[in-house]
Amino acid sequence: MQVGDIMTQPVITVGPQTTIAEAAQLMLQRHISGLPVVDAAGAVVGIVTEGDLLRRAETGTERRHARWLEFIISPGRLAREYAGAHAHRVGEVMSQEVISVTPQDPLEAVVRLMERRHIKRLPVIAAGRLVGIISRANLVRALVENLTRPAEEAADDAAIRSRVLDEIARQPWAPRASVDIRVVDGVVELYGTITDDRERTALRVLAENTPGVKRVDDYLVWVEPMSGYAITPEGAEPPATGA
Repeated sequence: MQVGDIMTQPVITVGPQTTIAEAAQLMLQRHISGLPVVDAAGAVVGIVTEGDLLRRAETGTERRHARWLEFIISPGRLAREYAGAHAHRVGEVMSQEVISVTPQDPLEAVVRLMERRHIKRLPVIAAGRLVGIISRANLVRALVENLTRPAEEAADDAAIRSRVLDEIARQPWAPRASVDIRVVDGVVELYGTITDDRERTALRVLAENTPGVKRVDDYLVWVEPMSGYAITPEGAEPPATGA
């Protein structure tokens, strides 16, 4: 999926001359936590978020430093903090570094950017103009839509087993040589040994996500690598396979 598939549009924006009171009221009314700031030509010049409004003189939350520390902190930083706490215009408190994406960017790149820069939303810009905004909420909404899609048609047991084993073979964490599966009427049974119990959860998830799987039964044995001590899941008794 790409940004353009899930971004929010049209975008609610403010200008640099918008008052802090107006911007804050807009956030509350529209249930949003950040607003792109655009100039008269429609170009994005900044972002104002709830985080920019936390340290305010009106609420008694402006940042205060010990007197001795003020001699160490640069005057520029102290001036910035003062402006942020007392300003009345968006342009005086907004973050001027605008990190943006395009409608063609893949969602994986968006998530990576959000994680690396610790941000919750990104303006979407095409041909120099703001065309949308993508936030964590858009990503969660896309997740819900995909999770609630109708399941694929059921496959026979042989096809399910082949799909599960193929997916195990593709995963770098998977214990390919020590795990096997059996499929009976759509029920996947996991057999073999693992050396890290986190692999158990991952293998169950992998099997559960395979089209046609009705249930996953876990008969994996965890072998502690150092001692060789083996632990079988509580209550897990493999079914008899002999006639």
